[in-house]
Amino acid sequence: MKLYHNSRSTACRMPLGPLKSGMDVTLRLLGCADAIRADLRVWRDNQLCVIPMDRVDEDIFEAVLSTENPGLIWYDFCVLGKDGETAYYGNADDGMGGLGVQKNDPRAFQITVYDGNWSTPDYMRHGVMYQIFPDRFFRSAVPEKTRDEILIHDDWYDTPVLMPEGGCANVARDFFGGDLKGITEKLPYLKDLGVTVIYLNPIFKARSNHRYDTGDYGKIDPMLGTVEDFNTLCEKAREMGMRVMLDGVFSHTGDDSRYFNRYGHYPDKGACQGKDSPYYRWFTFTHYPDRYMSWWGIDTLPTVNKHNREYEAFICGQDGIARHWLREGASAWRLDVADELPMPFLRKLKKAVIKEKPDSLLLGEVWEDASHKEAYGETRCYCTGDTLDSVMNYPLRNALIAFLTGEGDSYDLARLIHSQRENYPAPFYYSVMNLLGSHDRPRTINVLAGKTFEDMPYRERAGAVLTDEELALGKERYLMMLKAVCALPGIPCVYYGDEAGLWGASDPWCRGTYPWGREDTVFLDKVKDLLRFRRDNPVLHTGFLHLLCQDRDTLKIIRAFENGRDVFGEPHEETNLTMTSGATGVPAPWLRMRCRKSTPIALARSVSPE
Repeated sequence: MKLYHNSRSTACRMPLGPLKSGMDVTLRLLGCADAIRADLRVWRDNQLCVIPMDRVDEDIFEAVLSTENPGLIWYDFCVLGKDGETAYYGNADDGMGGLGVQKNDPRAFQITVYDGNWSTPDYMRHGVMYQIFPDRFFRSAVPEKTRDEILIHDDWYDTPVLMPEGGCANVARDFFGGDLKGITEKLPYLKDLGVTVIYLNPIFKARSNHRYDTGDYGKIDPMLGTVEDFNTLCEKAREMGMRVMLDGVFSHTGDDSRYFNRYGHYPDKGACQGKDSPYYRWFTFTHYPDRYMSWWGIDTLPTVNKHNREYEAFICGQDGIARHWLREGASAWRLDVADELPMPFLRKLKKAVIKEKPDSLLLGEVWEDASHKEAYGETRCYCTGDTLDSVMNYPLRNALIAFLTGEGDSYDLARLIHSQRENYPAPFYYSVMNLLGSHDRPRTINVLAGKTFEDMPYRERAGAVLTDEELALGKERYLMMLKAVCALPGIPCVYYGDEAGLWGASDPWCRGTYPWGREDTVFLDKVKDLLRFRRDNPVLHTGFLHLLCQDRDTLKIIRAFENGRDVFGEPHEETNLTMTSGATGVPAPWLRMRCRKSTPIALARSVSPE
């Protein structure tokens, strides 16, 4: 028997993709002319159910599967042939859906079932995001030095350093003094760039410049400003059509915090000051008070027990941190290492933010497919509507980089995109954060130029430079990558300074200051053109998506409104879109853009010169 099932074909699965809870789905197995019977094997909540299938044609068996509660459904097929042999048919070996394979013990196909009443805010799917590392964007004044162990850079254009000497980036204590007033001052620049969502790395009181070692969730870091400065930023941003998303670091605190208080710098009795501290049960000590659970073994970042009811109320309660900062003007939360937060915690957090602001959003840092993330011994689906609203799209970033650097081809890229569309419900998929760069990785221009300097001793990377040819190649490929994320569902996210041509090795050198007055203005104008083009073409926001691989070097991304409506059923004028890139090679006229009916977006990768 040559069995056949394709999870992306309406001949085999109808309707396609994720399902709203309560919907039925028809599943068909083809190529069954030599079969006596076929069974659909279904797993829900790790429980197996075997459903006999009906023969509806000479070589087709069919079964109708009902859905109830949101969650994941897994299925494959078991077929008994006329020759007495049993065959099994399931998902492709990579688990990414589409055409399956016939083999013993195959992987199962996936169906994501989600809450049909769930929606995500319009500003995600219609917008452009901009990530700011606050210390490095813009300063309203050179800050005063208030601690002996820190370094204040008087020169804004200095290279970041590791402080203390011989330490690691997680205790970085060199500061440039970027602040909230500085961000507010640059709002017109962000508006001109096309930004609608400003994502701020942590802004709460902390010891380090990255502030992922939270000292006090209830206070703005004094070097960044005051709560009034934050209120003003949010108010002015909203007046200009922009919203502010905060970074929620709820899996761990800093050791130098009012909660842990390892050094006694806070008047409160922290967990290290006695077991009668109100914060003692927030943390897990293996030998009190000097050994404790910490994030990735970094002792400056003690892990919080997220199952502790007091901590849960502190973050998720009516007067908790999540709701408090929404009241102060924020619109959304990005959750650091979201897969380290228990699902019950996320559900309570989601309810809290929705109660406070119905159009708020929880965006999670999840580096893998968020519909079936394996974490702490369980499969977690963040796409059903009760936890995260969407995630950072690292899988797409990785696939685009592989394509543009020749490590992958258009078929690999298209397969990843198809898989995400099959697994992610529309409210989730059209709100994914399609990032190009971030504070966690070498600058994207470096990555695309193939020069991350990872082969160099860590401390020597500060002085590493790109040649003119490498810089030109990195920028050229960056524009192609930006074109792709502007063309695909989700919100494009620019990491501050990338648009100005900023480059640098891994942390902390990917966190250099924005080069005000030293921007590559030609490159910046091209980035602006792409972001404005996306802004001005609603078909790129919510239009239907079709892909075509012309060859291994070219992917066509086709976006269109169908029958006058978009993916969400909203009416639009009949519009299709074209963005044409030049022929493969260097250099190329990447930015010829025009609208024309019934023509696709072509993404052709650049090839490095010999």
